[in-house]
Amino acid sequence: MNLGRVRLLASIRFWIGSTCLVALCYGAWSFSQTGANGAALASQAVWQEVNRADLEVVVLERGSLESQSNIDLICEVEDVRKDNINGTTIVWMIPNGASVKKGDLVLELDSNPMQEALDDQVLYLENALAEKIQAEANLKNQQTMNATAKAEAELLIRLAELELEMYVDKDNGTQKLAIDLNKRKIDDVNNEILAAQATMELRREEQRGYEELFKLGYANQNEVRRFELQYLTAEGTFAAKLNQLQTEVSTLKKMQVYEQRKEKLVLEGKLATAKRGLEQVLRNNEARLAQVEALMRAKDESFKKEEEKFARYKLQLEKCKIYAPQSGLVAYPNSKTMEVREGLPVIYRQKLLSIPNLDSMQVETRIHESALDQVKAGLSVRVTVDAFPGTSYDAVVKSVAVLPEQNSWSGNDTKVYQTIVTITDRVEGLKPGMTAISEILINKLPDVVTVPLQAVVEKDDKTYVVVKDDRENMQPRFVELGEASDTRVSIQSGLSEGESVAVNAQDLMNAVFGDKAVPAT
Repeated sequence: MNLGRVRLLASIRFWIGSTCLVALCYGAWSFSQTGANGAALASQAVWQEVNRADLEVVVLERGSLESQSNIDLICEVEDVRKDNINGTTIVWMIPNGASVKKGDLVLELDSNPMQEALDDQVLYLENALAEKIQAEANLKNQQTMNATAKAEAELLIRLAELELEMYVDKDNGTQKLAIDLNKRKIDDVNNEILAAQATMELRREEQRGYEELFKLGYANQNEVRRFELQYLTAEGTFAAKLNQLQTEVSTLKKMQVYEQRKEKLVLEGKLATAKRGLEQVLRNNEARLAQVEALMRAKDESFKKEEEKFARYKLQLEKCKIYAPQSGLVAYPNSKTMEVREGLPVIYRQKLLSIPNLDSMQVETRIHESALDQVKAGLSVRVTVDAFPGTSYDAVVKSVAVLPEQNSWSGNDTKVYQTIVTITDRVEGLKPGMTAISEILINKLPDVVTVPLQAVVEKDDKTYVVVKDDRENMQPRFVELGEASDTRVSIQSGLSEGESVAVNAQDLMNAVFGDKAVPAT
């Protein structure tokens, strides 16, 4: 028998061992009554005719029921007192084991502390909003002031550039106009000098004429003195005009040599100062804007935090009432350290209850390592429940664990792997924790020769069945086994349809073989 067949039979060794124990007790009593007479012994055998039938190869395992959808509900209300001691008190809860529908109220927590926190948070949120609005206004004002200061600084630069350009223009500049004006004054003074000189010479000739007339007796002394005074006045005017000419020439030289360079330096310095002023304005604008923006971001973040806190408190106030997320059965934890009942406080994230959906169930079982390579997800399963022995449910293997369970490593070398079997039928009356038997269909052999498992014994690593010869004496016959179910095994060779085998071969094996033999495994 190959390794796969050995593993299939090994999964039901306990059942065969129990059968063998009963059979051995019966055989010992039978031999004490009949002795070693073959015919008499044959009459004690229980015979069964060999026939052909369909054989389902299954792995049979026991497990426990659980819901496919088991939702745990936890306390989502924070301790607003921040003491991590009091928690939130349960004011009402639905009885344990009650059936609920989706949306039903199942538990209510004390909402007064959270309501007070929410009311306080409304004030904090309004203050934060006011500060944010003021910060936004300050930012806009600073941007406007920065633009104004920059425009003024740029205007000063433009005016200084224009003033310098006006001064150094060779054709129409202010310096050129001032020099031309001074030159025109010099020309005017020269003309005035010529006029004064002509007037002075005229007055001198008049004076000389009257002096001659005075000598001849035709003019008096007063007239001579009057013309002498006119000559002296004309001479003074001429001298004044010469001095004025000298002044204007000096002024022109001063303007051309000194004042031009001085005024140019002044205007260039004014332009440079305006440019540095613009740089300073830009730096100040940047610094002030950064300060206002930082304050704006701080107020905005503060408002967001207060807004988030408000939303969290509002949500947690709603979480004080806990509703069933699905239809099912209410189950409270039975932990003494985390007791859940009315009047007791619960802490944040503490498990309050679970609601398994009883309309869809599954079986948690464990597969022996000998059958691990045959059991895979997707295989069909027939499930029966001890509480309802007459009912079976269609199911399918959902998953098989990759690693064995930790506790299966200790005590012995046997390892088992957690397996989840999903019941596909709609169920009623089933509850989590009930014992269920899963028959995992590995293979289905159509129209094969089969015998009961207890009809096969093993000796020297070979398998035999007990048959009758023509004289009604029992004889062992070597058979080659195929795949097996939990009660029957297929015969590949050595036995034909219509023959009879002893189904209590274990009772008869010592007499048949003459020495010790063991039940087939």
